[in-house]
Amino acid sequence: MAATSSQKKAPAYDLPTPEPESPSLTRPRQPYRFSTLCATVDSPDADHKDQHGSSSVPIYQTATFKGVGGQYDYTRSGNPTRSHLEHHIAKISSAAHAFAVSSGMAALDVITRLLKPGCEIIAGDDLYGGTNRLLTYLRTHMGVTVHHVDTTKAESVIPYLHPGKTAMVLLESPTNPLLKIVDIAGISSLVKEKCEDAVVVVDNTMMSPYLQRPLEHGADIVYDSATKYLSGHHDLMAGVITCNRDDLAKEMAFIINSVGNALTPFDSFLLLRGTKTLAIRMDRQQSTAMLVAQMLSKLGFVTHYPGLPNHPGKEIHDRISDGYGAVLSFETGDKELSERIVAATRLWGISVSFGCVNSLISMPCVMSHASIDPATRAARGLPEDLIRLCVGIEDPADLLDDLRHALIEAGAITFAANNYIRIPNPISRAVEKLALGEARTARPLDHREWFVSAPGKVILFGEHAVVHGVTAVAASVDLRCYGLTSPRYDGKVSVHFADINNYKHEWEIDELPWDAVVPIPNGEVHPDTLDQRVIDAIKARALPPEDKMPPKTHAAAIAFLYLYMMMTSAGSRPSFHFVCRSSLPIGAGLGSSASFSVCIATALLILHGRIELPAVPPPSREPTDNEPGHIHVSHGGRRAIPPDIADETNRWAFVAEKVLHGNPSGVDNSVAVFGGALAYVRPGFGKRSGMDQIQGFKSLRFLLIDSKVPRDTKALVAGVARKKAAEPEHVGRLLDAIQVISNEARRALADPEVPRNVLLAGLSSLIDENHVHLASLGVSHPSLEVIRAKTAGAPYRLSTKLTGAGGGGCAITLVPDEFAHEKLQSLIKSLESAGYQPYVTSVGGSGLGILSPYDDIVIDEDDDTPPLSPPMTPDLNGEVDGPALRRSIRRHFETVSTVELPKWASARGKWLYV
Repeated sequence: MAATSSQKKAPAYDLPTPEPESPSLTRPRQPYRFSTLCATVDSPDADHKDQHGSSSVPIYQTATFKGVGGQYDYTRSGNPTRSHLEHHIAKISSAAHAFAVSSGMAALDVITRLLKPGCEIIAGDDLYGGTNRLLTYLRTHMGVTVHHVDTTKAESVIPYLHPGKTAMVLLESPTNPLLKIVDIAGISSLVKEKCEDAVVVVDNTMMSPYLQRPLEHGADIVYDSATKYLSGHHDLMAGVITCNRDDLAKEMAFIINSVGNALTPFDSFLLLRGTKTLAIRMDRQQSTAMLVAQMLSKLGFVTHYPGLPNHPGKEIHDRISDGYGAVLSFETGDKELSERIVAATRLWGISVSFGCVNSLISMPCVMSHASIDPATRAARGLPEDLIRLCVGIEDPADLLDDLRHALIEAGAITFAANNYIRIPNPISRAVEKLALGEARTARPLDHREWFVSAPGKVILFGEHAVVHGVTAVAASVDLRCYGLTSPRYDGKVSVHFADINNYKHEWEIDELPWDAVVPIPNGEVHPDTLDQRVIDAIKARALPPEDKMPPKTHAAAIAFLYLYMMMTSAGSRPSFHFVCRSSLPIGAGLGSSASFSVCIATALLILHGRIELPAVPPPSREPTDNEPGHIHVSHGGRRAIPPDIADETNRWAFVAEKVLHGNPSGVDNSVAVFGGALAYVRPGFGKRSGMDQIQGFKSLRFLLIDSKVPRDTKALVAGVARKKAAEPEHVGRLLDAIQVISNEARRALADPEVPRNVLLAGLSSLIDENHVHLASLGVSHPSLEVIRAKTAGAPYRLSTKLTGAGGGGCAITLVPDEFAHEKLQSLIKSLESAGYQPYVTSVGGSGLGILSPYDDIVIDEDDDTPPLSPPMTPDLNGEVDGPALRRSIRRHFETVSTVELPKWASARGKWLYV
């Protein structure tokens, strides 16, 4: 029987014990126990004793050693720090020789270099995915034959033992991830009997030398991924190899020196430090693992753990090992249920690997073993729903509680009659989808088209100065981004970014990296920081590399998928197509990314059922000619999007902005949601910071002029910072002057008593003054000065300033109410002939818009566009007519010109606006 963790310290292993320098006892010392051997690092020989008597082995961080004929000359060949480590590993592994290399796979690579073309390997059928990958390479490129057999039955290797051909037998016990037990001693005996030249190699990573020392049971070579338990902290990559045969040690030493994959001095130091706590860590880890295994088994899950009484091969494991380890796995019977369980944990980190002081959870078939093709996984009995748990040193009660909550949240167990009980195995996916369909029929959000829009923004005053604590005044523009969702019925989600290289992409919903996702429950707020695991998983598994995609599409797709996946809850994963169009120039500093973020946030919140639009009473008055079908909250109390929906949308839009930009201010998305104008002060300058809506803002007419000159925002901001550092007094005066301008503009815009003509004249002066100061900061551009000269000259006499970062990008020109239409057209033609792109726009209008779901959408007479999915896919009532065949506005939305887009969108029906 295997010893329990409390008994494990009693046996004395037959391992070398350091002799005292000055024996003072008449009777011999007792051999040290394993934990003492781990904590005691002695010198390999007298030559390695530190001259200063350091209590910790020094790091010999050097590539070369001086002198001729010394023990060391070049760290690739040998290093004192690594020698101490290798001596220590050999001591605790019952080995005569040990080698430390750069990773566990590097260790296996060294070992397999002992093979020659034409030889054969016998290996288990439940191997680590990386091992399987290397064996496949050897088979396809090196002429080595690999036989995968069920090594849990010792006799299964006999048919493949071919004297003169079989060169290696590769074993794992327990196996990863099914924890199968292999009779290392029995198979080693068979191999030596029938193929005496064959080498028995054991991957001992799951156990470590503390719990199992295969060299004591007949193995020739043992290797560990020291990244795991030997290190214990996941702060280094390392592999160790141990053996007793001098001939094998000589060959492997030659290989390591030749290829140069020996462990670095610093990593050798870290690994040596980690091994000192191996015993105490594993005692805690495996005792908690037993509790977890017992809980899961009691709940009725198929649980794989050698410590459970009914585990296959337990008697063999008890014979060759001293404990059960800290890795276990269990089956749920449903892959998607497993995904929900993994995603619902908080304390268990979703990650590959094991052996760390922190507990980890994973689904091997989509993570560590994903490199094994599905057919092979199925043939080897590796369940797709398998969850692997790698237990750390946290408090057992916390780990058990977190796992129970995850099981409950995922729908795997429930609490009843003062006990946790397992819910009967989930219904099949087809029935589950039918159930979801019934639920969605009651709330038919997925079966209509949703049309949303959000405005861009301009910085009217304070750009650049805002970085240094000056108030910025920003306002919405009526150039907008539009998003349209159309239902799909084929289990896919797709996007079409029409104005970004006409980019299109679609994904199988079930193939997205759900294992990396911990969704935000409905009603809860996304944390301040992004979940980098989800971002990395999307980049690695859902999208091509960034350099293989058109510019700007990579970030946009990541933002879309991140929000889509993080909002998903309760198993609902809507299938739809999202088209995005914009009348805003992209990348011109007018908030196009923020308006895009608001559109995707709004659409996804609706489709995920996280916001519900309230019933809307009839309007109190008909729309005027200037606002056909538009509903403004700030203009007469008309029908509007409620504030709580606007707030929720703004929070998620800010999340999307973080995905796109890293550290946004929040100004752009706030303007895109709430419209109007706001004042913003950046925190960290000893004054009241944050955003304030400018109440009573009066809509203004502007000419936005895109210079079409690319700009480097970061470089421009850095340039101002350098100028401030070099000329602090001069730049300080400029910033103070811009603050005065922002204050005056803010007061004037919010004061309802200021006559319109006085307001426009005052703003014109402030615009001219603000631009002069920005030019003094060095952020203007010759193209912007040309634009400014054209608009200021006769007969126009208009005030113009740069907006945003400057250095190119856009300029804004205030157009007075009485400015003649003919003169405006003349100015537009003049600017266009000079190569600029002008846009006539209003500033300070509505924010987020949603086409009213309570009124009929206007379909163009010639629009006979079928739905995205053909009627071959039944609707959720099982019929081929009904919602799936409703007519769509998608084709016209995708093809209408950018110039006509705003007018066309406005004419679709009644819009709800913030």
